[in-house]
Amino acid sequence: MESKPKMQLVMQMGSGYGTDQGAWRMPNATIDAYTNIDVQVELAKIAERGKIQMIFFADTPALMNDISNQPPLTPMDPIVLLTALARETERIGLFTTISTTFNHPYNVARQLKALDVISNGRIGVNFVTTSAPVAAMNFGDKVPSRQERYEQAHEFIQIVQGLWGSWEEDALLLDVENGKFADMKKIQPVNFSGDYNHSRGPLPIPPSKQGQPVIFTAGGSEETLKIFGRYANGLYTNPYNLETAIVYRKIFREGAKKFGRDANELKVFPGIIPSIATTKEKALERRRQLDRNGDLIGRVQYLGSMIGVPLSYEQIDQPVPEQILKHAFANPHDPRSPRALELVKTGMTIRDVLAHGVINYHPVIVGTAEDVADFMEEWFVNGACDGFAIQPDVSFDGIRDFVDQVIPILQERGLFHEDYEGTTLREHMGIPYQYGKM
Repeated sequence: MESKPKMQLVMQMGSGYGTDQGAWRMPNATIDAYTNIDVQVELAKIAERGKIQMIFFADTPALMNDISNQPPLTPMDPIVLLTALARETERIGLFTTISTTFNHPYNVARQLKALDVISNGRIGVNFVTTSAPVAAMNFGDKVPSRQERYEQAHEFIQIVQGLWGSWEEDALLLDVENGKFADMKKIQPVNFSGDYNHSRGPLPIPPSKQGQPVIFTAGGSEETLKIFGRYANGLYTNPYNLETAIVYRKIFREGAKKFGRDANELKVFPGIIPSIATTKEKALERRRQLDRNGDLIGRVQYLGSMIGVPLSYEQIDQPVPEQILKHAFANPHDPRSPRALELVKTGMTIRDVLAHGVINYHPVIVGTAEDVADFMEEWFVNGACDGFAIQPDVSFDGIRDFVDQVIPILQERGLFHEDYEGTTLREHMGIPYQYGKM
């Protein structure tokens, strides 16, 4: 009897505290998590204990938020962090975001391939184009046009893949008796010259156990599809409801076939934010506490913009007044708005509407471990995804609770594996060995 398909899971780690801006102020938080590598190591080991396939650190080459009252959104330096975690873990995959706009492909190719070798084939990379002016200023540059950024991205990835494959797979000899370390005839320059970058190569690094790192990308545009279809095996997405997620995955899988890809080797991971407690009410109180730790005034105003009516903080413990509610509508430019309007119309208080996570950038599941597992099962069995990027609201207990409470339920339902399928990230994802360009 053929076994059920199994979902794959990514645990997103962030700057050490959790997805929610108020996570660092929670009672169980480790205050110095941003700079304390031991915290990240402990969380990574918990994720590995849960047999989660990979850990992800989102990144942008700039300080992207005001840190007067909250920590940075991203880690100090993801490459340094992944190096530390590669030595402290054994099986779990590790990947981070790399900008193709404000980096040089040789440096990126070298760092990632070295990490892939020292981790025994557990590295991936999420290539994205960067459009933030503050990032551009860090490099004394300006943001290229959208067309230029994506042209540059294609060129960048081609150079990186070429450099990754600049050693033939049997070039490393280690022949002590005859004094032959490597065969230089099998280590060749790539001599890539493009419109945006040039690189001679080769790298000074042989293949890893999986050949080379796994490529991911993120987004939902036609340009993203071209990168996904040509180079990537993983796609990071943010649909807000089941119907959109199903359509989104179908479009990307079908689109990738145009590039000669096997759709079963392409994995789509929507982000979700679980807030887990023993009851729905306790989970909502957890969310209320997180909101109190953040900018509630701004959240109330933002909710008003989502439903097209003015709201003030003074109304937070009341339902939206009927005379205002009759003018409310879902902002057509914000895909989160229909859910927000739906909850507002139930008559719950503005505080409780916000506690349901309606203004977060991924679906928030507020409830018990069973509730989280039910949500994940519904999306997975209906073809909305190949797995999920889990973004715990608070890392300190959220990762542990997900591993200890949600994963056993998924395993009991036959939806998640009992152990790693191999030792490399490619084996965890069920995708082929690759070395050099496709």
